[in-house]
Amino acid sequence: MTAARPAQGRRALVAWCLYDWANSPFPTVVVTFVFAAYFTKGIVGDDALGTGLWSQAMGASGLLVALLAPVIGAIADAAGRARPWLMAFTVGTVAAGALLWFAAPDPANAWWVLVLVGLGNVSFEMATVFYNAQLPRLTEPERMGRVSGWGWACGYLGGLACLAVALVALVQAEPAPFGLDRDAAEHVRAIGPLVALWLAVFGWPLFIFVAEPGGGARVALRTAVRDGLVRLIATIRQARRYRDVEWFLIAKMLYIDGLNTIFGLGGVYAATAFAMGVDEILLFGIALNVTAAAGAFAFAWVDDWLGPKRSLVLGNLGLIATGLAILIARDVTWFWIGGLALGLFIGPVQASSRSLMARLAPAGMEAEMFGLYAFSGKATAFLGPTLVGWVTLATGDPRLGMATIVPFLVVGLGLLFLVRPR
Repeated sequence: MTAARPAQGRRALVAWCLYDWANSPFPTVVVTFVFAAYFTKGIVGDDALGTGLWSQAMGASGLLVALLAPVIGAIADAAGRARPWLMAFTVGTVAAGALLWFAAPDPANAWWVLVLVGLGNVSFEMATVFYNAQLPRLTEPERMGRVSGWGWACGYLGGLACLAVALVALVQAEPAPFGLDRDAAEHVRAIGPLVALWLAVFGWPLFIFVAEPGGGARVALRTAVRDGLVRLIATIRQARRYRDVEWFLIAKMLYIDGLNTIFGLGGVYAATAFAMGVDEILLFGIALNVTAAAGAFAFAWVDDWLGPKRSLVLGNLGLIATGLAILIARDVTWFWIGGLALGLFIGPVQASSRSLMARLAPAGMEAEMFGLYAFSGKATAFLGPTLVGWVTLATGDPRLGMATIVPFLVVGLGLLFLVRPR
């Protein structure tokens, strides 16, 4: 596979990285931190029920992404036009965020809010498929690791910057700005429009400066759907032709499941094993994201120097080593040290995974391959959290529960050695 750098050059690279800064607040601020807590406490008013409903909605949206991503990716490749799909899903994410303004604190709003956030999450994930698929044609192969790492670092920092603005300017501001009514939770509901505005303002340069692959030749939608589905079926049937992609996606399915479980349940582990309060957990989460951004930025050169496969091996070894150190730790200070060290490897593993997929994807099949890439990240996402929960309940020890993550990382690391990147 060869990759041609577009005429826009540096402007295209900056615009591409800026889009990661622009869209990351949706999962960070809406899905993970502030709005998730508001839904549980402000709308539902029952911690257990709210958490369960929110988790089910996110799980359902992840399953929908797993089913749609390979299909729509193949159709986009057949059409030769990925930008309209990227724009449509970006607009969908913006619309979902803006409409959250109407999520008043009333249990009667719970179901439509779940549907809205679920569809917004689908739009975010699907936009990411087409965003990632631009990487192989954005720059030379020997610079892909650098650009992917820069993008991931911008994403972490963008999510944190928007979170800081939301907390300081809206949630904690006294009095609430713009005459927002605290009794109606308007200072929290305004976070949705903030995230939407953030994506609209910082995301638009991507559509101006990054070229459509192949010039964006038009193909009739019916023809694109037919050809895309035929090609996707052929790809699945002829998996042996893409053996390296197959092994990589299986490996990624395992180690990313472990990594996402660390992110998703790290706060719960901190609370149960070290009795950390909510404020301290939030501070730890922010610090973890900062070290992940630093690791993604620093490892960007390592990816281009050693190659994405070796970078992934080093990153997974780092996750295993620091993860074991956290499990052994009995003092909260050592937990902090181990957690921040672990963050240094989270960003590189994610960035190098994207870089390796970009190198493995055959020319003209980038969106389809990144659709399968998205599928591998969602298909088994339930395994890690479920196993942690079962073992914790059976043993009563959260450390033994979290220890089940290590085999995911170890087996995923082992399967990486079967991948032979070009």
